[in-house]
Amino acid sequence: MEHRTPTPENPWLALRNLTPARIALGRSGISLPTGAQLDFQFAHAQARDAVHLPFDHGALAEQLKGRGRDSLVLHSAASDRHQYLQRPDLGRRLNEDSAEQLRQHAQANPGGCDLAIVVADGLSALAVHRHTLPFLSRFEEQAAADGWSCAPVLLVEQGRVAVADEVGELLGARMTVMLIGERPGLSSPDSLGLYFTYGPKVGLTDAYRNCISNVRLEGLSYGMAAHRLLYLMREACRRQLSGVNLKDEAEVHTLESDNAATQKGNFLLGEQ
Repeated sequence: MEHRTPTPENPWLALRNLTPARIALGRSGISLPTGAQLDFQFAHAQARDAVHLPFDHGALAEQLKGRGRDSLVLHSAASDRHQYLQRPDLGRRLNEDSAEQLRQHAQANPGGCDLAIVVADGLSALAVHRHTLPFLSRFEEQAAADGWSCAPVLLVEQGRVAVADEVGELLGARMTVMLIGERPGLSSPDSLGLYFTYGPKVGLTDAYRNCISNVRLEGLSYGMAAHRLLYLMREACRRQLSGVNLKDEAEVHTLESDNAATQKGNFLLGEQ
């Protein structure tokens, strides 16, 4: 009777249920199995497509109008996608026509505003198309309850994070929130990032901004992202700062709590 050596158990297989990372894919000889290789190529193609997808700001402006929100369409100093990808510095500033448009708006609406919401395509217009409106529906309802005045939503084509500093400065906004498509990964081509700045002005570094990342259905929920952002805004107004000196210590509801009590501190850090 033929003796067969039992196939050893692969301890990595159980971990595949806990992470989208590509682990325990198996092998065919010295290569990946065909299915795993095709899956990788498909994910890579999705990421590339997300980077090059044009920003449909016209459709987004119409959707915002349907919700009773005005918007302004602006453009960065990067003339097209090719230049945008090669010259990050140009994506951080507005072109002259857009800057003049904001100056005229500020003159017609003196006194500034509490908040300017900026939406830019970044490196994934797909993320902006999918998540901007659902997130704003959650966020603006709560922001209105706090009584903050808001500028029209600013839609910036070929924009990077720091372009919100110039937008906020020209409008005289007390705070800016940038909604931008993050760099696509092989498991997340549609991740939306939120960047919050108190006292925006041209020349600020990332140290003056707070980031809330991975806002999408498979990541951070719209409700939780709005909850964290509102906490940062309230604390920023109280302390008159943002960035590395402003920590996310928002209270969050725990699933284990029978009476929906809150746990203080950053839930990622556990008990303090």
